Amino acid sequence: MIRILFAGSPEAAKKTLEILNSAQSESGFEIAGVLSNPPTAKGRHKDLIPTPVAAFAESQGIPVLTPAHLDGEARNAVRPLKADLLVCFAYGHIFGPKFLELFPFGGINLHPSLLPKYRGCTPVPAAILNRDKQTAVTIQTLGLKMDEGDILEQTVVELNGTETGESLLNYSAEEGAKLILEVIKKCNSEGKLPEGRHQSGEASYTGIITKEDGRINWNESAEVIEAKIRAYYPEPGCWCMENDLPLRILEASVFSGTFEGTAGTVLEFSKRDGILIKTGDGILAVKKLQRQGKNAMDYKSFMNGARNFIGTVLV
Repeated sequence: MIRILFAGSPEAAKKTLEILNSAQSESGFEIAGVLSNPPTAKGRHKDLIPTPVAAFAESQGIPVLTPAHLDGEARNAVRPLKADLLVCFAYGHIFGPKFLELFPFGGINLHPSLLPKYRGCTPVPAAILNRDKQTAVTIQTLGLKMDEGDILEQTVVELNGTETGESLLNYSAEEGAKLILEVIKKCNSEGKLPEGRHQSGEASYTGIITKEDGRINWNESAEVIEAKIRAYYPEPGCWCMENDLPLRILEASVFSGTFEGTAGTVLEFSKRDGILIKTGDGILAVKKLQRQGKNAMDYKSFMNGARNFIGTVLV
């Protein structure tokens, strides 16, 4: 029976681990352990909070390792687990040659993009920002260069323009788990990692997204802003300033009508479409928003307590 070490940290990776965990016996493998980022200090009392992956693994009695660095000490901790295959999704560390040598079958990585397009750490927001018609969920071999491994399994995903960063990442986590199980099945039947195909086409790369990336530039078009709102939901989120206070825009659509006015001006409240805001090209209809220190609200509830919002110029 193949033993795997799962490496991942965020909520989406937990979804993948949950599916793998429930499929162990019927799919002929065993989760030997989990590799995740160290706990982070949160709250007023700086309590150490484990990653979602680590918390789930601990609840299932799966051994958890949380090294800050993949050095000799980390390798010594992994070695006794006697894992055959490293399975990675959203772990956030580069695996060196000495680390990968610990696994007789090598390593595989779940990457939610149509590789070689959008290598790097933020492929899901990139596909939404660029308003792509397609993306993919890919299982690739782990190599020494980021996301350049051979493709073992790949499912093309059609995009309809309503996806958010959260919904598309969650879908990728679930679909990716199914593809990982297919790879494990082939490992069992062939006694080794199956052959993959080399990536072809022009490569592109994505980088870290910061809070400042989520700031809305009202001089951009309504289509661009709407895509950014979806891509950056829920984190880091899209925001602007309303009378020197931050205002988060959580959901919006492109309005088909036309209005004159300065970009960023709150034009009108439409009970059917939302709060209409002028952009550099077109009108954005805001459906859900949140003021600092307040709960998120739908546009109708928000306007009940914001009688002077119409006419405000957001920046």
